Amino acid sequence: MIDDKIDFTGKTAIITGAASGMGELTSREMALRGAAIVLADINLERAEAIAQEIRAAGGRAIAVKTDVRKFDDIQKAVDTAVSEFGSADITVSFAGGEPARMLNGPHNFIEQSVDLIDWGLQVNGRAPLYMARAVLPQMMKQHGGVIINIGSVSGMEATAAIVYSTAKSAMVGLTRSIAQYGARYGIRCCCVAPGPVLTRAAMAKMQTALGRAAEPAEIVELVMYLASDKGAFITGTTYLADGGRVCM
Repeated sequence: MIDDKIDFTGKTAIITGAASGMGELTSREMALRGAAIVLADINLERAEAIAQEIRAAGGRAIAVKTDVRKFDDIQKAVDTAVSEFGSADITVSFAGGEPARMLNGPHNFIEQSVDLIDWGLQVNGRAPLYMARAVLPQMMKQHGGVIINIGSVSGMEATAAIVYSTAKSAMVGLTRSIAQYGARYGIRCCCVAPGPVLTRAAMAKMQTALGRAAEPAEIVELVMYLASDKGAFITGTTYLADGGRVCM
């Protein structure tokens, strides 16, 4: 059960990867707590269906087709937030995925094509950087905002998923740098690095010290806390929510 005391009244959130998984759950939960939501996803049909459900429940939401590999698409999502809802207060970059799995390619690094490698770096690493570049001018104008990057336990440990691990490890440095850059304007930046999460059944097979994978809501609640006024003194840090996997 996600904390009902977290409040986003008057805020606008842009969420990539909003058409499924934790991006979808975050969109719904933030909308329930007063946020206007821009659901940014390459799957426009599904994103629009979720937006319609949010609106039917009394919330505010709009879907924008967004290929996070393209800066113009990300900029369009930010511009839509401002034109439709008047501000861009929160971003959460959920869009991502292990490229071999997402593209049905080889898992052995030396067998992976340059196109697969580029996809993995672009979606998991470059897209959050693009998001920061697109939204910072608006947040600076507003004198405030929160940028949430999504890392991974794979960025904290050695894994066979070399491309994914490389991109996700970059979220630590990106988060620190954006936090430093934005602080004078009242802009915060944090990173959440999940371990295995039950958005897919296969995640239950990943070992953790606690002996289980996380429920999606456990990660989403942390994201929402950091994005809310409850986390107002938190910036520049990465929060590892891995059930103790790294310390095993």
